[in-house]
Formats: sequence, C-alpha cells, structure tokens
Amino acid sequence: MHRNPTRRSTEPVFTEPQRLHKVLAQCGYGSLRGLEELIIAGRITVNRQPAEVGQKVGPNDQIRINGELVRLRFAPPRTRVLLYHKPTGEIVSRADPEGRPTVFDKLPRLGGAKWIAVGRLDFNSEGLLLFTTSGELANRLMHPRYEVEREYAVRIVGTLTPEQERALLEGIALDDGMGRVTSIADGGGEGTNHWYKLTVPEGRNREVRRLFEALGLTVSRLIRTRYGVVAMPPQLKRGQMAELEQGELTRLLQAAGMTSAAVNGGREGNASGRSEQSGQGAEDTPRQETDDDNQPLAAEVEVESDEALDEVNGNRAPAPGPSRDDGPGQRQGRPSGRGGHGPPAGRGGHGPPGGRGRHGPRGGNRGGNRGGQQGGQDPGRR
Repeated sequence: MHRNPTRRSTEPVFTEPQRLHKVLAQCGYGSLRGLEELIIAGRITVNRQPAEVGQKVGPNDQIRINGELVRLRFAPPRTRVLLYHKPTGEIVSRADPEGRPTVFDKLPRLGGAKWIAVGRLDFNSEGLLLFTTSGELANRLMHPRYEVEREYAVRIVGTLTPEQERALLEGIALDDGMGRVTSIADGGGEGTNHWYKLTVPEGRNREVRRLFEALGLTVSRLIRTRYGVVAMPPQLKRGQMAELEQGELTRLLQAAGMTSAAVNGGREGNASGRSEQSGQGAEDTPRQETDDDNQPLAAEVEVESDEALDEVNGNRAPAPGPSRDDGPGQRQGRPSGRGGHGPPAGRGGHGPPGGRGRHGPRGGNRGGNRGGQQGGQDPGRR
C-alpha cells in the first residue's frame, strides 16, 4: 500500500510562533500533558533535534512525531507600517559599537516578525522614518527603480542663486553619479539661515547634503517631511510614533503596486489607528547609517505555491482555502473505501477533536489501532 510521507494539516492557521505542545494539542495530536510526556521521552523532534518542553516553533521549523513529519499551517503576518519622528542624536541601526541611541530601542516588540527600516536618516538628520513588517513593501519603497519621491525641509547658511537652483534641477556630478532634485521651493527664513523645500527621486547616502556641498553651501538642518504618499502628521512630535490606519495603509500599498489582500495573507488588516507606541526592538546585524539606503534587500519575499508545499519539508502553509488533498469532509475522516487512507468515519476517529479511535502520536490505544487497521492505515498514524 502506498504511504504518503507527509500529511497536509487541516487544522488552525497560526500567524506567529507558538509553543510546540500547544500547537500540536490544538491540531489534535494529543493532550498538553500527553504531548509533554512525548517530548520528554524524545519522541518529538524539531529540525531533527530532540524537542524541549516549552519550545516555540515557527513556519520554518520541521516537526516530527515518532519520525513522521507533522505539517502545521502558518499564515504570513499582516503588513504593518509605523511612522516615527526621528530626532537628531539617534542612529538607524540595531546596534552601535559606540553605544549611541538607536531608533530600534523605542519600537514595539513583534512576536514572529521584525521591523524593517524604510530608508535611513543619519545621526544629525531628523524627520519622518518609516518601519514595516513587509520585506516586499520595504524593497518597493527603497529601490531606485521605483523612484519613490522623498521630500525634505532644508536649512542652509545663505541663499541659493537662480544658477544654483537650476544646477540642482538639472543635475550635479557626485562621487557616485549624477544627483538632482525634482522640485525646489523657497521656504523663507531670517538672517543667514534660509529654508528650502525640495524633493528627490531616490535616496542615496547623504545625497541632499552632498548636493549643497557641491555648490559650496552648508546644510545646517535637514528634516524629512514626506516619503512617497506618506506625509509626517503635524501632531507627531519628535520621538513619537504612530501606526498607519487601514485606509492609509491600503493607499500606500496601492501606490507601491501591491494589494492589501496579497500582503495580509488574504485577510484584511486591523484598523489600528494612529496611536503612540513604545517598546523594544529585537537585535540584528548592525547596518551602516545613511541619509537613505536604496540597496535592495538581501532576499525578497517569495510566495510559495501550493504544489511546492507538498514537496518541501517545511511548515509554511498556503493561504487558507480548500486544497486538492482535502475535501469537504476533511475533519470527519475519509471512508476506508477510497484506498484505505483513513479510518472509518464511525470507528477510526473523527479528526482533531479525538474520540474512540483517535490516531494520535501515542498510537497505542486499542480504539486507534482498531480504527487504523479497519481503515487500511498504519496503527498509531494520524
């Protein structure tokens, strides 16, 4: 009899890492206490290593009970975007050898994801800084091929001549290629300091400051006021943060060429509203601080197909919905007349809730073995 090496789970879909015995219990593989005993006995492994009681598992972990692969369903976390009014004196890096404050120290913790900084602002720059949980969205906002516009308020010592304004619009040769602004407007000022509002089509390392330095002018203050379609709210004070509301998030995703359903795992995200938040960010590899960073992410988000999930020994499941393996009666057991792949509906168990003939990891109870034998399924296999 042909034996399918893996089994597609029809159980709950998890959105973040969970404790191992808890997810197995929710999927009907046994009671919490029984599963803890199996873990202690070494009969459950994670990534081919003996599991530990209380261990958390996520979408990239391989879980086996008595050597048989267990397939759990993890849905992609919903996309979130955080606005932060960065003050001067903070770096956009997860760690700093000099011990300077980092913007990640203030971000709220995430269970199964991490905040990705969209662009950078250097130590002496301030203004709007975006964070997101979506690598694809971050890449689309940062990569130069998308030409997402950034707006800055720039204060310089002195004023621009018409020739200098024309040079900024037409382009100035920098060490890493031509740089230019797409618009510039006089913002007024008093004394030797003068404000200008300008936009750039990309964000290279200290590009705005270098453009003015090439003209012999010094930037005394630099504030980013807009990134793409997202403008910094006037009520957002320095050091405060707010999360985009669902309507604003949808507008941002559409501007980036994405849909809310695609990045939210087929679900609508929460309309969380803009509320001040605080928390701690997880540590990660330090990254160089710049005014902006257009380097593409090391690995873009890939969407796995339903077919690939049958072959890959991973736990990342497709979006919720009917699969080709599971029919309408997936929680009632398949009749033994269809090739003997499950216990009879009446005696071999009724899926996750468990009953007389449940085929949990213990596999030793008489009802489970009797149901498995009558249904043509190996004893002790769920």
